[in-house]
Amino acid sequence: MVKKLFIAVIGVLCVFSCVSRKQVKIANPILEGYFADPSIVLYEGKYYIYATVDPWGGEELAVFETSDFVKFERKHINWPTKSACTSPTSGKDMVWAPSVVQGVDGKFYMYVSVGNEIWAGVAGHPLGPWKNAKPDETPLIPGDMIPGYHMIDAECFIDDDGQAYLYWGSGLNWVNGKCFMVSLADNMVDFLEGPADVTPPNYFEGPVMKKKDGVYYLMYSNGKAIDHTYNVRYATGKSPWGPFEEGVNSPILKTSADSTTYGPGHHCVFSRNGQDYILYHRIYPQKEDFVLRQLCLDSLDFDEDGHIKKVEPSGVVLSEL
Repeated sequence: MVKKLFIAVIGVLCVFSCVSRKQVKIANPILEGYFADPSIVLYEGKYYIYATVDPWGGEELAVFETSDFVKFERKHINWPTKSACTSPTSGKDMVWAPSVVQGVDGKFYMYVSVGNEIWAGVAGHPLGPWKNAKPDETPLIPGDMIPGYHMIDAECFIDDDGQAYLYWGSGLNWVNGKCFMVSLADNMVDFLEGPADVTPPNYFEGPVMKKKDGVYYLMYSNGKAIDHTYNVRYATGKSPWGPFEEGVNSPILKTSADSTTYGPGHHCVFSRNGQDYILYHRIYPQKEDFVLRQLCLDSLDFDEDGHIKKVEPSGVVLSEL
């Protein structure tokens, strides 16, 4: 009887082990439709992806909810909208390029480009309700804050000690890209220090900060976002303020030889079960005079010396559980 019970228990454990290790292939693009400039957060077992609606933004953002990267449910959030986030320095561009993080206070903070400036929002849940994080409901970074540069593409990074930093900036007419940064107060909108120019080599826009083993990896896009020259690069430093030196293997992601991955860039990074991933957009080639982009997901790997490896744009294999 004991022997039979032992065999039965082993059988159950084997079945559970096999199920728990079941893998699923995630091919690119990861979902249908045309979206760009993704940001991602994990909350209560679900991932929330925020993205620009192509071509070049809409009245609001696209938001998707998923637990497995196989099934996606599109959601609506109340803020930001072009009508709610407009100022004398906004310009005509729409809502685009979000960055969403969960603060040390448990709230969610969004830094998003609307027109040619950056707005900050706050919510208690990834789906909102959202509102302007500034009591006076003005932009966080007006379009004319630093003349001669594009005040877009904000990215928030929270260090291990809880200190939050904001990176942003692009150039005009596909040249003179600059990366600016500030440290943020506890309310996530007031500036403690900065803005400072921390532009790394070969930078144009789309900064992303990742910290690994005490090293600060400032990742970013270079080239033109409308053609094959767009690519992802990185630089490293010993402080969130830099200085930054371009990394080995940079650019780590660019147009592939067969052009199946075309003009990849403006990414975010996240970790799942100890593995790092890069979520980015690639251009969908077509003959119109506007750009359509698709969301893609690939592994982000490091070598034994801490250098980011070249990204192989082939999709990923994830555990279903």
